Amino acid sequence: MIGVLVLIAISWLLLYLLEKKTILALGFFPVAKRLKQFLIGFLVTAVLCVLVQLLEAYLKSSTWVLNQNISAAAILHSFWWDVKSVLTEELIFRGALLYLLIQKIGTTKSILISAIAFGIYHWFSYGVLGNAMAMILVFIGTGLMGYAWAWAFSKTKSIMLPFGLHLGWNFIYNSIFSKGPLGDLALISKGGHELTDWASLLNFVSGLVLVPIIVLLYVRYFVKKETEVNPEIE
Repeated sequence: MIGVLVLIAISWLLLYLLEKKTILALGFFPVAKRLKQFLIGFLVTAVLCVLVQLLEAYLKSSTWVLNQNISAAAILHSFWWDVKSVLTEELIFRGALLYLLIQKIGTTKSILISAIAFGIYHWFSYGVLGNAMAMILVFIGTGLMGYAWAWAFSKTKSIMLPFGLHLGWNFIYNSIFSKGPLGDLALISKGGHELTDWASLLNFVSGLVLVPIIVLLYVRYFVKKETEVNPEIE
């Protein structure tokens, strides 16, 4: 949590020094509107993540079963871990830096820079640096998603929609389907076989290509572009 607070402080300082703005320039108000955007974003990617996991289970002939050793405390701990990790990435890639870039060089270039940086960052966070094929695949998938989330930031002039989109995927993926670094949580995969050939390709395309494209379409056609910057409360 200290890291998040440091990022907030740095973001606030950058916004003030370069644009004479406070952290509220990242679009936290009006609260009801931003909360709605967050919840819708969360729901969109949560549903997509569930569908991808069900497809994988179908392709592998496996099933998802409830972890009998799970507790509410463990789920809450995992959720809080997801919140902190997602908020950290949002503050870096869809926070003050993206806001300032948009002011200085325009929306299109800024979104592209944010997406490229997000894709490169995941070479390190996924530990694929040096594996050329893995680097290409990770860059495509996370870069496309980063582009969608940066676009959501620019259209809403708020960090809340991309935060919801990001957290919806990560929470379901990590905490519900136990795919994250915290081990077995709500659901555990049982049975099945390893994916090969076309099934493996289909599974990859659905998660790392199709999902970002769907999110891009959602942002393109269903997210209303705001024309006025949200008022700050000094």
